Amino acid sequence: MEIAADAPRFDPACPMSTFPVRIGDRWTAMVVLCLETRPRRFTELRQILAAVSAKVLTETLRAMERDGLVNRTVFDENPPRVECELTALGRTLLNLVEAARSWARDNLDDLLAARRRHDDRRRHPARATNDHTGIATRSQSGGTRPAGPTGQRRA
Repeated sequence: MEIAADAPRFDPACPMSTFPVRIGDRWTAMVVLCLETRPRRFTELRQILAAVSAKVLTETLRAMERDGLVNRTVFDENPPRVECELTALGRTLLNLVEAARSWARDNLDDLLAARRRHDDRRRHPARATNDHTGIATRSQSGGTRPAGPTGQRRA
């Protein structure tokens, strides 16, 4: 396989190879924002980030701790209490997160319009074909529907 001349070439020792890609995941940036003003207990983060499961939040916080972005303090209490706070390194992400939020605010309308166009094309293709056979059939309503594996029309 030939590499394009204008494509970047990354040295294995490049700092980007250790870049914490999870900054772009669904929850890390939100956790950074939640911890911007003060340390928070795990249960408090769960309340603020209501859509995240305890498991995913735990995994996110542990990954952030491993990368040196968050300090997790476990208090020897019953039930155990866990408090999280941004480290100095984690605080450096605030500018990055704000830049991403600003970009999202400036481009949200275009982004959503592009998603709608893409989804509409996927929902209403000019001609739907079966991935396995390439056969398309007409539905009773007159629209094109993919054929089943035996070539029969799907219900």
